[in-house]
Formats: sequence, structure tokens, C-alpha cells
Amino acid sequence: MVNRLSDSTSPYLLQHADNPVDWWEWSEAAFDEARRRDVPIFLSIGYSACHWCHVMAHESFEDQAIADYLNANFVSIKVDREERPDIDSVYMGVTVAMTGHGGWPMTVILDHEAHPFYAGTYFPPTPRHGLPSFPQLLSAITDSWTQRREEVLAAGQRIITAINERTMPMQDDGPPDAADLRAAVAATEREFDSAQGGFGGAPKFPPSMLLEFLLREAARTDDAFALAMAERTLSAMARGGLFDQLGGGFARYSVDANWVVPHFEKMLYDNALLLRVYAHWWRLTGSALAERVVHQTAEFLLREMTTPEGAFASALDADSEGVEGLFYAWSPQQLIDVLGVEDGEWAAGLLVVTEPGTFEHGLSTLQLPDEPEDLPRWEQVRSALLAARAERVRPGRDDKVVAAWNGLAIAALAEAGALFAEPEWIEAALGAADLLLAVHLGAHDDDRLCRTSRDGRAGTNNGVLDDYGSVAEGFLMLYQVTGADEWLVLAGMLLDIAIQHFADGDGGFFDTADDAPALVRRPRDASDNAEPSGWFATANACITFAALTGLVEYRAIAERALGAAKVLALRSPRAAGWGLAGASALLAGPLEIAIIGAPSDPTATTLHHVALMSVSPGAVTALGVAGELSSVPLLRERPALDELPTAYVCTGFTCQRPTTSAVELAKQVASITE
Repeated sequence: MVNRLSDSTSPYLLQHADNPVDWWEWSEAAFDEARRRDVPIFLSIGYSACHWCHVMAHESFEDQAIADYLNANFVSIKVDREERPDIDSVYMGVTVAMTGHGGWPMTVILDHEAHPFYAGTYFPPTPRHGLPSFPQLLSAITDSWTQRREEVLAAGQRIITAINERTMPMQDDGPPDAADLRAAVAATEREFDSAQGGFGGAPKFPPSMLLEFLLREAARTDDAFALAMAERTLSAMARGGLFDQLGGGFARYSVDANWVVPHFEKMLYDNALLLRVYAHWWRLTGSALAERVVHQTAEFLLREMTTPEGAFASALDADSEGVEGLFYAWSPQQLIDVLGVEDGEWAAGLLVVTEPGTFEHGLSTLQLPDEPEDLPRWEQVRSALLAARAERVRPGRDDKVVAAWNGLAIAALAEAGALFAEPEWIEAALGAADLLLAVHLGAHDDDRLCRTSRDGRAGTNNGVLDDYGSVAEGFLMLYQVTGADEWLVLAGMLLDIAIQHFADGDGGFFDTADDAPALVRRPRDASDNAEPSGWFATANACITFAALTGLVEYRAIAERALGAAKVLALRSPRAAGWGLAGASALLAGPLEIAIIGAPSDPTATTLHHVALMSVSPGAVTALGVAGELSSVPLLRERPALDELPTAYVCTGFTCQRPTTSAVELAKQVASITE
């Protein structure tokens, strides 16, 4: 028997469609039902690739007795945090405030006005590890609701009042300046793990946005230590178990400080962000390791994350056959079974696969601490192991399409495809962008983005701020790579919606639109998390859009919004990496490079590639044909010299002499960057 979740576009909700729990999706109807029955709301928030969400589901939500109690005493609402990050943000703030920590599955009990009066995360079916059992918790809450109702309602109101009184600090004197960025690098150094790479201790998450900032500062100021911190971290992540040495792509985080044992789920946003960071590392230094990681990560995205409709799926689970990491881990004997004794033992030494195991149950994660001396042999071994692994039971895939995460993937694949001359990657980025236009934009009979889709069917949830900022970022990169004006126009339209409907009136942004369904609090947070905040994503896209169009009002919007990065960087640069990266672009640019020539002309292609290879954080590139009426100011009144493809380099309202030489263009760009 299925419940109300059976028609959802969320794979996470569909995982619970056969539960005996009488689940509701978040809706006014669910709250009306709670009022009618005079019972509290049991709110459970998680996501498809969440290991402990699966555990709690199997232990409790599939248990008939527990389900019967929930059905009799609560209205139960299940929320996919990736579909509704606004709801997740509101109640994660509550959970952290009430318990001192957060995580998923998130368990929150609400009154009829959605005010929380209890919050926690995972609860076991029987008491253990100092936690009450889930049935004990439910019984205590029922008792409180029936016996101490006024006290419960007052507590919920106090919690929301306290949360709403918190304000997002801003700086009125503009974005971080050069001194602020130097201070941010110094603060980063204090958290840097010089031995193992990364920042802080275990668990270690890939600090994608902070690494982008460090690479930009290394390029902008020639800061050797900023580059050293970035390179040590990028190298350690790529050589450890966090990176899939066989199939490419990164896991969500490392449970240890040495990057050996990952939490094996693979998220689209991590891989999109890291693909772009490694491409920028290669562009800055020519690192062979960075080049390998870029190729293998892009191949992973195309091979395992592309949906039939042409966009990118959200995540791969950590578990297969109910065991975390089973798909990815190996024993020495398993290597020998696939490769034979000689190659198996060689691979075990190369990949740090030991008899005791580096993971669990005598299994090891695969690491590659040193580059193989015999590369052809390694490629044969890798290919054989990858083929053998493909016969294992694969982790589940959350195949919903999230607009923001696809925007990040579009930007990464388009730019990497142009840098590495891989047209298939650019085509994949265009395919995802086309899906967003066809399914997500205007799905609700307006000009707005919807947040998610699945199987080509739009979800009911509204786009939030990071959808607009990150999709605009992707479209802006598509414009710079393809020269097709429509991507620039669409990016501007998305930014205008963000500015009109999400601005907070103080220079920043809310996470939800002014006409979105109301929650008990309208979330507003500039801090980066595992992905860029919508606040900083929108500011960064405004910087690029202003540089390409000459519309300085968008730069002014970005400058004011990045005042939050100055405040956050004083507390923790990791919470402001994308904002600091934007500030670096402001200081370095705009560096505007216009290429006049047909995209099919080999000489124009060469000039275009040189332009995209600029390491300046403030560089933008426009591509167009001489004589064509362009909507892009950078291309207007730019004749081709001697009817040859021609490059124009401008900065600070001053342009250098146009050139038809790729060598001269590289010199001009380098002279400005230096």
C-alpha cells in the first residue's frame, strides 16, 4: 500500500512511498489536518544519499508499530532538503540552536502554526549511545502536547522569536579590499593542516569555494603561500580515498583527517565545483595531476550523472546492498581475482590495499599517493578494475535535477571543455542548459525557475536564490565559451528576477522570493556551506554580467552584497570563500577580452583559447563576428584588422592595440595580470 508520497518528483520521498507511516508532503493541507485532529506535526527532513536517513527509515518508518503510533498521534510530513532548502534552512537553524549540532535525518516537532517545540536528528528504535528510543521520544512528546499544551506553544513561540531576532551583519563600507583579502589568507593559514592538506580536523569536507579564492589570490598577487595551501589540499584530496581512483569524481567528505576514508556518497555540486577548481589549478600551474583529475571527473559526470533528458542527477548513494562503501572498497584478494597475482599485488601496493584494510571488514579504499612509474600498466589495471566494479551492485542514484547544481555543472563543463579542447563536455553543458530552459524556466506559468524536476517533469517547488545565482553563472560561462548571445540575455533576466524578488533592502538577499509561500521565518544567510550561498552566487554572477555588458549598476549591487564577506571572513574564511573569490575578481577586473571572428575559424579559436586561459580573476571573454549587430557592448564597433580574427584587450576604460596574433594577445593579457 502506497501513501501520499507516491506521486512526488523527489526520489527521497519516493523511497518512503511504501512506508506504513501516513506521510504528507509539506502543504497547508497537512497543517489543516493537524488542526482538525488536534495533533502536533512530526517533521522529518533528509535526502536521498543520506546514510543515516536510510538507517532511521529501515529501523523506524518501516516498523508497523512505530508507524501506527505516528499515524494515531501526529500528522507526519516528509521533506527532501534538496527540494526545499528553505524549509531545511529554517529548521536546521532551530535544531542547532536547541541542541548545539545539526544533521540529517532532522527530526522536528511543530505546532499548528509551524513553530518548533522539539528538535533533534537521528533516534534509534531502542535506547543506545545515550539516546532515548524513538518510541520513547514520541510518547514523551504526546504527553507534553496533551498535558502541557500552553507550555509547549509558548516554547515554540519563544524559539521562533529568538531566531528571527538574529541579524545578518553587513559592512557599509563596501566589499573586502586588498588588505581584507590578505587578512583572509592569513586567517586561512591559521586553520591550514600543513601535514595533510585541508583546513581544520576530521571530518574534512572539500573546501571548494575557499580553494577557488586561494587560487585567485595566487594569480592576482603572486601569493606563494596561498598557492601552496591550495596545491597541498588539492593534491591530498586527489591522491586519497576521497577521489575515486578508478571512475573519477569525489565523495562528499572524508571521515578522517588524512583523506583516506570518505563518506562515499557523491554529490553533483561537489563534483561541479571541484572540476572547475582543478581546471583553474591546471590553468595557473600546468599541473599534470590537475589535468588527470579534470578529465576523470568530467568523464564521471557524463558517464554516471547524466539523465536521459540531458541534465545532471543530484547524487549517488553511499550504500549498495545496504552497506556503505561496498561498491568502492577492495581487498587484496579481490584485486588478485580480477588482475592475477602479479598485477594484483602490484596494484595493492600502488593503491594502499592492505590485508587489515584501511576501511572496514578487511576492505580498503583506493588511494594513489604516488604517480605510477609504469603509466600504461596502470591504465590497463584501472580499466580492468573499473570493468569488474561495474558488475557489482551499484549505489542508488538520486536522479532529480536541481537547477542550482546543474548551473554549477554547466559552468564547470563549459569552461573545462573550452580549456581542454573537449567539445563533448561543452555539448553536455548545453544539453543541461536546454533542459533547464525547457522544463524549469516558466514551469509554473511565469518567468521563474522551479527548483527541481525529474524525468522531464517539473516539481512544484519554487526556485530559491542559489538557483538564480548559480544558473546565471552557468549561462554566463556558456556565453563566454560559445559566443551565443542568448545565454547572456537569459543570465541577465535571471539576475533581474533575483534583484527584484530576493533583495533584502540592505544590500543583501533573502533565500526565498518575496512572493514565495511564507514560512515561520524568511531565511537569509550569506554563509557558504557545502555549496556557494545564493547570496554570493548572485553577487559573483552580477560581477561577470557587469563586466560583459558594461552595466555598472550590477557591479554596484555585487559590491554592496559582498560587504557580508568582509564580516564573515573575520570569523571563518571557509564560510565566505565564494564571496572572497568575488572580491578578488572585483579587485582584478574587469579585464575585458573581445574576440572578433567566426567561432569556426581556427585563428579565432586560437585567440579565444588564449583569452580563456587568462588567470586573472577579473577576466571575461566575448566572442562575435565582425560586422554583426551585437547586443554585447564589448563587441560593438570592433572591426577585424585586415579581415582577420582580431582580439581587443581592455581594462579600466582603456584598451590596448588590437592584435591578430595569439602570441601578442597572451603578452597583453599577462602584462595586465602582472
